Amino acid sequence: MGRAYKVVILGGGVAAGYAALEFVKHGINRGDLCIISAESVPPYERPALSKGFLLPEGAVRLPAFHTCVGVGEERLTPKWYKEHDLTRKTLLTAAMETISFQILIIATGARVLRLEEFGVTRADAQNIYYLRDVNDATKLLEAMILLKGGKAVVIGGGYIGMECAAALVTNGVPVTMVFPESHCMARLFTPQIATFYEDYYTSKGVVFIKGTVMSAFESNQNGKVFSIALSSIDNYFGFSFIVWSDDSLKP
Repeated sequence: MGRAYKVVILGGGVAAGYAALEFVKHGINRGDLCIISAESVPPYERPALSKGFLLPEGAVRLPAFHTCVGVGEERLTPKWYKEHDLTRKTLLTAAMETISFQILIIATGARVLRLEEFGVTRADAQNIYYLRDVNDATKLLEAMILLKGGKAVVIGGGYIGMECAAALVTNGVPVTMVFPESHCMARLFTPQIATFYEDYYTSKGVVFIKGTVMSAFESNQNGKVFSIALSSIDNYFGFSFIVWSDDSLKP
C-alpha cells in the first residue's frame, strides 16, 4: 500500500531544506510533506564542505551547517524534521510502493562529473577523490590526514577546485592545479582578478599548470595513481608528478 502526501520534494539538497522551512512557515499540516533523498542526513549547506569541513583548525561538522543557517535562519536538524513530521524517506522502486502527492518539487540538484565520463583511462584509481557531498568530504579529509606530507593534484580551476587547493595547502599538502583555461575561475573572474588570487595561492606554495587538460593516469599495482599525462591544444606531452604520495606510491 502506498503513502500519500500533499507535497513531495524529490532531492535532499540545499533547495529541499529551504523549501521545507518555507512550507512550515506557511502552515503546512503535520505529515503532509515528504523529502525523498539518497543522502543519509537532512539537507545541509554544501559550501561548508570546501570551507570549514576540510580545515585543520576550527573544523566544522554536522549538525553545525544544516540548512538554513546560510541565511541566518534556524538550523534544521533531524530533531526539527521529527518535530514537524517531515520524515525523510527513501523511494524503493523494487518494492513497488507508490507515493502520491498533490504537489511535486523536483530539487535533485546536480551530480559530480566523474573522470571516466571524459574517457580518461584508470579513472577508478583508489586515490582519486571528488567533492560533492559530506561523504566525499569525509574521505578527502581522511586522505589528507593519512597521507600527510604527500602531494596532491587538483584537476579544475573553478570555485571548488580553488577551495580544495586552499584546504590542502592549509593541511600541509603541496598542491598542483591543472585546468584548461588561461586563468582560474574563468567563468567568474577577469584576468586581472584571477592574477591577484593566483599570485596569493602561489605565495602559499600552489603550482598552476594552465591551458592544458589531463588525458590519462598512470597507476601502480596497488591501483593508486602516481602520475598523470597532460595534453595541450597543439600537442601531447607527458607530465609526471605525485597525486597522493607515500612510499607505496613511488613507481
